[in-house]
Formats: sequence, C-alpha cells, structure tokens
Amino acid sequence: MTAPDDLARDAPPQRTRGFMLEWRAMTARTYVRIVGSLREPAWIFTDAVLPSLGMCSYVLMYRALGAPRSYEAVAVVGGILSAFWLNVLWGMGAQLYWEKQQGQLQLYFAAPCSRMAILTGMALGGVLTTTLRSIVGVSLGLWVFHVRVTAVDVGALALVFVITMTALYALGMTLSSLFLLYGREAWHVCNALTEPVYFVSGLFFPIRALGTLGYVSAALVPLALGLDALRQVLLHGAARGLLPLPIEIGGLFVFAVAFLFLARFALERLEALSKHEGRLTLRSQ
Repeated sequence: MTAPDDLARDAPPQRTRGFMLEWRAMTARTYVRIVGSLREPAWIFTDAVLPSLGMCSYVLMYRALGAPRSYEAVAVVGGILSAFWLNVLWGMGAQLYWEKQQGQLQLYFAAPCSRMAILTGMALGGVLTTTLRSIVGVSLGLWVFHVRVTAVDVGALALVFVITMTALYALGMTLSSLFLLYGREAWHVCNALTEPVYFVSGLFFPIRALGTLGYVSAALVPLALGLDALRQVLLHGAARGLLPLPIEIGGLFVFAVAFLFLARFALERLEALSKHEGRLTLRSQ
C-alpha cells in the first residue's frame, strides 16, 4: 500500500495543478460554445447569412454608382467583421446576464477555477465559430461579387486578425461583467450599441471619411482600429487608412491589455458582491 508521503511526493506541484485546472475549464467552455452553436441551425443563419446582407447592399450600391472597386472590398471586410461584433455583444456581453436569468450563474461562482478561464473559453469558442461562419461573407465577396485584393502579407494579416480579436473579445469580457453588475437592461444596451458602433467604426466605408470623428472613434472603439488595420493589410493604399499600420497595431495591443485588466477587475468586483451581499445570482435582482 502506498504511503501518504509517497502520494504527496508523486502528486504534481500546486502551480501545475492550478494551470491544468484553468486549462481544462477553458477548453471545456470552448467545446460547449462550439458544439452548442452547431446544434442550433437558426443561429447559423442569423450569425452567418444576415450580417452579410448589409454588406451585399453596400457592394451593389458602390457598383451602381461606379465607385472604385476598392470600395467594394472595404464593404466586404466590414461585413465580415460585423459578424464578430455581433458575437461580442450577444455571445459575450450578454452571456452572464442570460446565465443569471436561467438560474445558472451560481455554478460559475461555485466552480473551483477562475472566472477569467471560463470567459476565455467562451471567447475562444466565439472566435472559432464566428470565423467559420464568416466564410459565407468571404465566399460572397470573392466568388459572387469578384472583389479584388492585392498581394497579402499572410503574417501581417494573421497578426492583425489575432490582436483585433483579442481586443474585441476582451471588451466583450468587460461588458459581460458590467451588464450583469449594473442591471437588467443588457438586452437594450446590446441593441443600442449595434448600429452606432457600425457607424463610428466605418464598417462599410473608409473611416477616414468621418474626419475628426474617425480619429475619436479609433481611440475609443477597437473595432474601428482593427477594421482599418485589416483593410490596410488587404488593400494597402486603396484602403485609405486612417493611421499608419504600425500605430494601429500598437493601439490594438493597448486595447487588448487594457480591456483584459478591466475584465479581471470587474470579475473580482462581481465575486466580492456575490460573497458579501449574496444577491447577485438572484433573477429578481
């Protein structure tokens, strides 16, 4: 029979056990997000097809007006990113609020892992599922509208995409805590943030057309900066970029770090409320 001292000696270090717990929690939540989204066909339609309709209308409008072909590519990239923004709002921002309404939020706080691991898994699952569904927008742009892009630096494209997604979903983590912390209006806040962010981000037109407002929105909304950076990588000078690409990449990095810190702070605040007041998980509060 193995002695207790031998079991303690053979057990992995506390730091390793903690890392494995966080890793398993993150991958488990990613798995649930991916499998759950594929089991609901209606979500595939609303997340993949509907965001592409606005893109199609802008592409057809630019074509009817005889605008430069680069404007069509600008609209296509915006239509693809719109799907990610909707997922950030509804799949991340409102998620904890919905869990509370369903009576499941207490499971998040009772779990032995950190809440950041759970939200990170939700974010990774959201990125993967939305990336797969964005293939609809890419297919429409390349094979239906025959949108042209110049030679692409794959490394720069991957870097900008990853850091843009990190900034966007870190914002979603922060919003999920704020929506839950400050009341019952998460649904209305998500609706209110959809179209204004589309406008100030230059979703279907070069953000430079907004003038001074374009610079303000780039300093406040990561979607605007990430969208402009992706267009510059794909279209180069035809993208009519707002700022030089290295500056926009640096700004996205700052957004990502800042929102990750804010998300962690908000989650710690939520945990304190749930322990000291004992009312955060009640549907009536």
